Amino acid sequence: MSKNNTSPAGGLSLPAVLGIVFIILKLCHVIDWSWWWVLAPFWITIAVVVLLVVILGIIASVCDKDEIHDDYYD
Repeated sequence: MSKNNTSPAGGLSLPAVLGIVFIILKLCHVIDWSWWWVLAPFWITIAVVVLLVVILGIIASVCDKDEIHDDYYD
């Protein structure tokens, strides 16, 4: 008999774990940080993703214009 383990490998990311820990520490009055810093692992992650999408969009736009420019002069 062979064992067939089909459980998905998953879990929480580091920012999610940090965010949860910071929220618990804030609610238990262990840290006296602003809520902006407590929630920083979440909004910094979102900001980095948005920044990468914008940068990739700019790169794609520039590459597409170069391709169109090359086709025009061939």
